[in-house]
Amino acid sequence: MLKSLNTAATGMAAQQENIDTIANNLANVSTTGFKRARAEFEDLIYQTLREPGSASGANSVSPTGVQTGMGVRTASTQKDFDMGSAVMTKAPLDVQIEGLGFFQIQTPDGQIAYTRDGSFKKDPNGKIIDKNGNSLIPEITIPPNATGLEITPEGQVRVLVGGNDREPQVVGQIDVASFINPTGLKSMGRNLFAQTPASGQPVTSRPGTSGTGYLSQGQLEASNVNIVDEMVNMISAQRAYETNSKVIQTSDQMLQAVTNLR
Repeated sequence: MLKSLNTAATGMAAQQENIDTIANNLANVSTTGFKRARAEFEDLIYQTLREPGSASGANSVSPTGVQTGMGVRTASTQKDFDMGSAVMTKAPLDVQIEGLGFFQIQTPDGQIAYTRDGSFKKDPNGKIIDKNGNSLIPEITIPPNATGLEITPEGQVRVLVGGNDREPQVVGQIDVASFINPTGLKSMGRNLFAQTPASGQPVTSRPGTSGTGYLSQGQLEASNVNIVDEMVNMISAQRAYETNSKVIQTSDQMLQAVTNLR
């Protein structure tokens, strides 16, 4: 009975992790480019009282063994990188990747981070930055006298300078990065991901090449969180948490009955 107390406690802890993950998904239902996470679990070590296949007689073996599980733990929280729906903004520096790939952002410590959030801005010098002031890589600067801005599906940034009768000038190229295992990226907050040994090395390419998606100007990628699915998962996690708590109560009542024996 003491084992059941510990086992049920691990179940409650695991479902708490599950609820925490679901709560973060729901909190970011309106976050641009957010990718939902899913908690994954694995069972713990087993106490083996009899090995499966052990000898049960002179010429026979036991078809099954006697093993008691010791509970559960959270194995991982896996990101779902399915693309979110498109949100039309018509802002010239709002860009969506229609497919695989990440924008490259330089963080204040000089490292390169990766994001699906394409809501870019201009700093006082005309350099394209994200909402936190981090530079888009490769760096692109919009001339102060630009009267129009176009970002092609292949990532070429063009501007009109002066009269509208002039040819657009190319001022930069937006490249995208892809990973062989994007679920291995580390979430840094602020809509940014960091490369890890699990994700592999980034492969930088023009949008629309090497399996990456094309760019769409004037729209953003919404969060891929489905509220209905998350609510169903939350109810399921709540019921599992309550059931594990009932196991603890039942084990406690059984122990109390044992201590009351005369």
